[in-house]
Amino acid sequence: MKRSLKVKALSSVAALSLALTMAGCATSGSGTTVADAINATSSASSASTVSQSDSSASAASSVSASDVTEDTHFDEDDLQWDSAKETTVTLADGNTQASGTDADSVSVDGDTVSISAAGTYRLSGSLSDGKIVVTASKEDVVRIILDNASITSSTGSAIQIDESNETMLYLEDGTTNSVSDASTYADTSEDAANAAIYSMADLTIAGDGSLDVKGNYQDGIVTKDGLVIASGQVTVTAADDGIKGKDYVALLGGTVDVTAADDGIKSTNDSDADRGWLHQYGGALTVSAGDDGIKAEQLLTLSGGTATVTESNEGIEAPTINLSGATVNVTASDDGINASVGSSEDTAQGGGGGMDSAQDAHLNISGGTITVSADGDGLDSNGDISVTGGTTVVNGPTNGGNGALDANGDISVDGGVLVAAGSEGMAEGLSDSSKQSGVQASLGTTVDAGVAIHIVDSSGSVVASFVTSKATANVVYSSSDIVDGESYSIYTGGTADVDAGLGTGDITDATKVTTVTAGEFESGMGGGGMGGGMGGQGGGPGGN
Repeated sequence: MKRSLKVKALSSVAALSLALTMAGCATSGSGTTVADAINATSSASSASTVSQSDSSASAASSVSASDVTEDTHFDEDDLQWDSAKETTVTLADGNTQASGTDADSVSVDGDTVSISAAGTYRLSGSLSDGKIVVTASKEDVVRIILDNASITSSTGSAIQIDESNETMLYLEDGTTNSVSDASTYADTSEDAANAAIYSMADLTIAGDGSLDVKGNYQDGIVTKDGLVIASGQVTVTAADDGIKGKDYVALLGGTVDVTAADDGIKSTNDSDADRGWLHQYGGALTVSAGDDGIKAEQLLTLSGGTATVTESNEGIEAPTINLSGATVNVTASDDGINASVGSSEDTAQGGGGGMDSAQDAHLNISGGTITVSADGDGLDSNGDISVTGGTTVVNGPTNGGNGALDANGDISVDGGVLVAAGSEGMAEGLSDSSKQSGVQASLGTTVDAGVAIHIVDSSGSVVASFVTSKATANVVYSSSDIVDGESYSIYTGGTADVDAGLGTGDITDATKVTTVTAGEFESGMGGGGMGGGMGGQGGGPGGN
């Protein structure tokens, strides 16, 4: 664990984005990394040092601490400690006992258990109406091992970290742990705790056990500093927001499942230039949210693992969004992936994409597999949309007031595969800044969900087959297989070897609906691509 915060002095969100992207290339010094622990390939550095293993199902998509140590509080030695120096805390209603090295730093008042100094504390047992409070100094690092521990509070937070340099919650391998807070709090002042796990300091969650968090009052897990989830099986159910890290949220691995009445998981710092970011490096994240699913106030990056938003208003939202390698699945009742400056409410009042002037918002897709199902705009940016790699499939919207693609600035494609299928009225094509060609087709009528749509070249070969999960009237397709200026026919029906998304298909018994020219695009009332065309071509009707 750190003794002093290791943070690069990044002067802008752009610099932070670069630093996070390059973090995977970093090397580290000696010590056990998260990857070492997960794969159980390292041994203890000495006979008295514990090297905790983390052999979870998500191991393959987890990353080492060295990949992110310069950007967070999480260090190489976080998963190493001397087992002989652990303090054992046995939780029991009215009879909590502490023994071991730092037992003098554990005090019990009724069923409130306070930890006042650095050390490693192993908690087991249960409190039916109590809490754990950390009141260490600002220089202290506190490691709490949850070893089949259950903590329920009727007055406030179940785990409350008032002060420390960093606190780590380690989920002992094979154990089941739970925390649950009160539905009403005794202290409701503005700066009071409001979550089942509430921390005023950097917070780390690691280990290969499970942790069930119920935020009955407002939030599930909150830190007013940085949050790292390195591993473990973490389930959060919250009456308001699920998981919040103020300065940053870093997901290195593990399985995180969030169900929240408001936002799912987010970082909240909107004032410091190098803060307010959320980065998923690995692991499996699943979110069901009443409002935004995955959100960051400044920068959101999904570079590894899987991120699934099963229910949301806005699925993924931040001013700058970088999708560079994760498998992303988003379902949203409004915009699927939204690069916006300000809150979604501000964006709605000021207009989303369309003909408004471009803002300092960026949606960048450079890798991974992205699937979006949206009732509002599919990919939406108050600024630019840039696709340079990966495979992106957009389903919806079905109403004419939104579009599968919507940007105030350019919609440029310079690599990868993009399919955007949605309604006709606000449909947008690619901008003339795109280096990779594509086709846009108005289908003339609404094609039902589940019906195959085929793009066929002039020789009769099927270039791509697509089955949408929503009714479709307009399709944009771009890949390296499309030759600028060539003619392509659009067929509906036939067969496709895919349930929803891209696949291979056959146009036997299919119906030809239109012929279009690659590189020619038209848009409805939208912004980017209105004067489209590539390779010197004008933005004509595209054969429609």
